[in-house]
Amino acid sequence: MTEPRQTDRPSLGQYDYIIVGGGTAGCLLANRLSANPKTRVLLLEAGGRDNWIWFHIPVGYLFAIGNPRADWMFETVDEAGLNGRRLAYPRGKVLGGCSAINAMITMRGQKADYDHWRQLGLPGWGSDDVWPVFRTLEDHFLGPSEHHGKGGEWRVEAPRLSWPILDAIADAAEEMGIEKLNDFNTGDNEGSGPFHVNQKRGVRWSAARGFLKPVLKRPNLRVETGVLVDRLILEGRAVRGVTFRQKGEWKQALADGETVLSAGAIGSVQILHRSGIGPGERLQAAGVALAHELPGVGANLQDHLQQRAIYRVSSTRTLNETYHSLLGKARMGLEYALFRRGPLTMAPSQLGIFTRSDPGRERANIEFHVQPLSLDRFGEPLHRFPAITVSACNLRPTSRGSVAIASPDPEARPVIAPNYLATEDDRRVAADAIGLTRKLMARSALARHQPAEILPGPDIGDSEAALVRAAGDIGTTIFHPVGTAKMGRGDDPMAVTDARLRVRGLSGLRVIDASVMPTIPSGNTNTPTLMIAEKGARMMLSG
Repeated sequence: MTEPRQTDRPSLGQYDYIIVGGGTAGCLLANRLSANPKTRVLLLEAGGRDNWIWFHIPVGYLFAIGNPRADWMFETVDEAGLNGRRLAYPRGKVLGGCSAINAMITMRGQKADYDHWRQLGLPGWGSDDVWPVFRTLEDHFLGPSEHHGKGGEWRVEAPRLSWPILDAIADAAEEMGIEKLNDFNTGDNEGSGPFHVNQKRGVRWSAARGFLKPVLKRPNLRVETGVLVDRLILEGRAVRGVTFRQKGEWKQALADGETVLSAGAIGSVQILHRSGIGPGERLQAAGVALAHELPGVGANLQDHLQQRAIYRVSSTRTLNETYHSLLGKARMGLEYALFRRGPLTMAPSQLGIFTRSDPGRERANIEFHVQPLSLDRFGEPLHRFPAITVSACNLRPTSRGSVAIASPDPEARPVIAPNYLATEDDRRVAADAIGLTRKLMARSALARHQPAEILPGPDIGDSEAALVRAAGDIGTTIFHPVGTAKMGRGDDPMAVTDARLRVRGLSGLRVIDASVMPTIPSGNTNTPTLMIAEKGARMMLSG
């Protein structure tokens, strides 16, 4: 379709704030920025409404990930560190974004992560600055304390079911000297315990449910779905709004105040690149004229790569058997319908273990996601034999990848190159993680369940070279891309945003989502993204 001239495009009008992306950050921003009834706010989401049952029943991630109704269905390039494999790269395609399809794990990371941000020259981002923000957001089942809040929009609950096999794994970890915890979010998450989840009485609690839906009736807030934003409207170095396609029609919207990109570590980069903002040579190669040179746009991609080890088990139950049983499915459905309990309420990972890949590490650098199920990949059926998945990921990878556009076409898929296992340190941690998994599964607490290694497989040796090769064969994303429009000091040539999330060298534009993280937190990234959005909203409202 030929794009009309800007003056010929229908306009949605003028707003004080335009928010591009109705995901985790965008839902919170829409709530906060529209609180003043005199402020006109427009929220644009490329996906649809969250009116599908599997967006709300927690186990729906099994059906949402890998489904074009809910997932952008992105892929990486062929990755050398993964022995030439490419990975599916799920991203939420719905109001609520990834919070509508993710694992529902509420995790802040470690206080040292944010103190490191402050040490990078980012005032206002240390642990003392962000911990009160986390508390403000929460409605936590543990009640108010120095770590948790009550009455916020982000509901946090305990899991609503238990699995004896996971209790046995926690006992095995304790045999290895890993203490049991009841809360990973007090600043140092080293230990093992149940993950707390974003649910309310057995229903997924997405950012749309928590932050957007309660304010949809505000007359000063307009929400449009099915909107594919093409580019920013630039007048010199000032951003005046956005152009987009909706139902096959080109349109525009203008901002009297600020435009905010909250489309995530992939989507925000795509819009910046199509607008001519980014590394000049790469944009020109993609057929886009350079408007503003910012070499860091799309660089610094970080993600948590997990090594998905699978073990067959006995003398215990897992979700695999229930999934393939008509009676089991009926029992699950009835338990959920009557009590909002049972396997339909489960996050994919129930048990977490945070530990060190080797004793020389100063803090926990490995996170295990332990699941009472197994499958080849999300979007495919569970295995027909009883099994568990013990996934270990490197919390602080040193490899850096990139995101870029391939052409100016807004419907073209991005070029996602995570560059996994590109550094010696990452390869060593991956090998050590598989070795730790094997040691964990060999503990006496698990002996009665006779865990038998399926992946990477008993034929894989214990040498570092063999384990690195195995990590490349079984490694996959844990869906935590960040860093592609990172915050940084003025003397950092790769910084895209400043500490107040303003895009460098431009007025009227901020990026407020996971892409601004300079380094990845030591844990799951959804709740930190909400914290960034809350701080970003406060910055915008304070001028």
